[in-house]
Amino acid sequence: MIFPNTLDRYLLRRTLAPMSAVLISTMVAFLMERLMRSFDLLSQTTEGLRYLAELLVNLTPHYVGLTLPGGFFIGLFVVVNGLNKSSEIDAILASGTSLTRFTAPFVAMGVLLMVLSVILFGFVQPYSRYAYHAVLHAAENAGWNGDVRPKALLSAGSDFFLTADRTDASGRYLQQVFIRRIDPNGREDILTAVSAVVHKNPADSHIALELTNGRQISTVAGAQSYVVNFSRLMFDVPSGDAGLLRLRGEDVSELTLIELARQGFGLEPAALPRETLLAALYARLARALILPLLPLIAVPFGLSAKRAGSGAAVAAGGVLLFAFEILMVLGQATAPRVTALVAIALPAAIFAAICIATFGVSQRRPGENPVSWFIEQVAAVAQAVIKTVRRQPALPR
Repeated sequence: MIFPNTLDRYLLRRTLAPMSAVLISTMVAFLMERLMRSFDLLSQTTEGLRYLAELLVNLTPHYVGLTLPGGFFIGLFVVVNGLNKSSEIDAILASGTSLTRFTAPFVAMGVLLMVLSVILFGFVQPYSRYAYHAVLHAAENAGWNGDVRPKALLSAGSDFFLTADRTDASGRYLQQVFIRRIDPNGREDILTAVSAVVHKNPADSHIALELTNGRQISTVAGAQSYVVNFSRLMFDVPSGDAGLLRLRGEDVSELTLIELARQGFGLEPAALPRETLLAALYARLARALILPLLPLIAVPFGLSAKRAGSGAAVAAGGVLLFAFEILMVLGQATAPRVTALVAIALPAAIFAAICIATFGVSQRRPGENPVSWFIEQVAAVAQAVIKTVRRQPALPR
């Protein structure tokens, strides 16, 4: 058993800062993008802040697991590239430390992150995803709080819609109001008003609109329409029906690893196709198992950055990770028609082979790997094309 020495602790300490920065910044960006979609809904409920906090908590495990491979790879690349530029790696390798021993603490860190990924994707995320949908369901059916935002389309029940062109800061005084309501008998009411005032009792259990200077157009099913002009009208807002949220497990993302395995291998009855369940199981395991393999490409790419350029090296690694994730998503989408082992395990095995081959080549000749060779060949071809173009004589005018 190899215990961490001073070099290992130094390398891991250097890795934590850039990896944490990438994880936090990327996760915050994803969270803000997702929450921006829900702000309009949350702003129309009395419990908007509470729902917002619950959404943040329930979305965090999903985005931590999603950004973990990219953050780990970028953190490793930044550290190795920095050590390479300052020639610290040359001193480390010259002291007798092999490239394998140099990479060992990064692989150990990848193993720890793999365990974290299994816990997040396998057990925490399924419950947090269901809790996220439960919070959205509660927010949608919590009832309108009586505050109106300009040009927001509000619904209190499936057959009632309200919007106003302008409102004051409190959201209680409205101008240019439009309302559409369909009652249980099929009658459709369209109301417009120059202005309106929102009235509600202290318990917020009943909301009414005092409409001023408006018109009501009512159409009875199978009959003619009639129009009524009014100067003042009190209009009660329906409360709507909440309905029950579906049970957890109807979506494959809400099943734990154990549930996926038991249902996928036929040990328990399943409501979803067997190959769909197995594809989700293999995809989660593959996303976790690649984490210890990432140092095998991050270290060679960081060493080759001095020759091929840091931008090209990190871009190549990013393309590999992006291609892996796309193949996992496509594999899950095609799982009902394609065997899960072919759709998921084959791309994962190819990615693992690329990592191992890249590290094997770099181990024999540090700083050289298939990616750096490919980049150099592309650069050589580009330079040859530029020289050919420059040598061509100018066309006579």
